[in-house]
Amino acid sequence: MASATLLRTWRKNNRGEMNESLETNETAAGIPWIEATDGNRSLELSTEPLDFAINPWDIMLCMSGTVIACENAIVVAIIFYTPTLRTPMFVLIGSLATADLLAGMGLILNFMFQYLISSETISLITVGFLVSSFTASISSLLAITVDRYFSLYNALTYFSEKTLLYIHIMLVVTWAVSLCLGLLPVLGWNCLGEPSTCSIVKPLTKSNVILLAFSFFVIFMIMLTLYFKICKIVCRHAHQIALQQHFFSTSHYVATKKGVSTLAIILGTFGASWLPFAIYCLVGEHDYPSVYTYATLLPATYNSMINPIIYAYRNTEIQRSLYVLFCGCFQTNVSYRSRSPSEV
Repeated sequence: MASATLLRTWRKNNRGEMNESLETNETAAGIPWIEATDGNRSLELSTEPLDFAINPWDIMLCMSGTVIACENAIVVAIIFYTPTLRTPMFVLIGSLATADLLAGMGLILNFMFQYLISSETISLITVGFLVSSFTASISSLLAITVDRYFSLYNALTYFSEKTLLYIHIMLVVTWAVSLCLGLLPVLGWNCLGEPSTCSIVKPLTKSNVILLAFSFFVIFMIMLTLYFKICKIVCRHAHQIALQQHFFSTSHYVATKKGVSTLAIILGTFGASWLPFAIYCLVGEHDYPSVYTYATLLPATYNSMINPIIYAYRNTEIQRSLYVLFCGCFQTNVSYRSRSPSEV
C-alpha cells in the first residue's frame, strides 16, 4: 500500500512538471524572438520580416539603366571629342545618345533614392527627370526620321547651312518640350494631394500619363508615315538606276532590300519597346498590381539600350573612332567621309 501511494504521488508530480513545461513552451512560442539566457547570448532567432527589402524589378531597372548609361556615354564622348563628326546626322545622334544617357542615369538615381532617401520631393524630381529624358529620347528619334526623309527628298540642298539651322531648331524644340513635360509633376501636376487621381506611375496623375501616351502615339504615327515615304523614295531611286542601266542588277536588289529591312527593324524595335507601356498607361489604374507596370516599363527601357547599336555603332565613322579610342589602330587625323542619314 505504501509503495502504491508513493507511485501515485510520483505520477502526479511528474504530470505537474510536464504541464508546467508545456505552458512554458507555449509561452515561448508566442514570443516573436527567443534569446538565450546563458552568458554567451549567442542564440537569437527572429520571425520579424526584414525592414530593408529590395524589389527584384527595381534591381532589373537599375541594371538596365547602368547598361544604357555606359553604352551612350561612349557615343557621347566619341561625338564630342571627334571634330569630324559635326554633320547634322551626328548632331542628332548625339542628342539621342545624350537623352538615353540621362535616362540611364535617372534609372540609377531613382533606385538609389528609393531605397536610401525616402522623400516626396526627391520622388517628384526623379520622376520628372525620367519623363524629360525618355521624352527627349523619343523626340530625338522623330528628329532623326525627319532628317532622313529630307536627306532623300532634298538631296541636292541637304548639305547646306540652312539644313544645320533646321537641325538646331528641331533640337531646341525637342529639349524644350521634354523639359516642360518633366517639370509638370514638380510644378504641381501630381497626385500627392489626391491619391485617387494617381496613375500606374506614381506620383503622376492619370491625365498626365494619358497626355504622355497620346504624344507617343502621335510621334509613332508620324515616324511610320515618314518611313513609309522613305521606303517609297528608296525603291523609286533603285528603279530609276535600274532603268538607266537597262537591267535591275542583284546589287541594287540587295541594297533596296537591306534598306527596307533596316527601316522595318527600326520601327519594329521602337514599337515593340514602347507600345505595351503606352497602351497600359491608357487602360491601367492606380490600384492595379505594380507588377504590370514593371513588366511593361522594363521593355521600354530596352529601346534606349538598342538605340546606340542601331544609330551609332553600325556607323563606319563611329566604328573608326572607337578603334582610335580603345585600340589606337588609326591616327586621329584621318579624314572621314560623312555619309547622309539615308546610308545609316
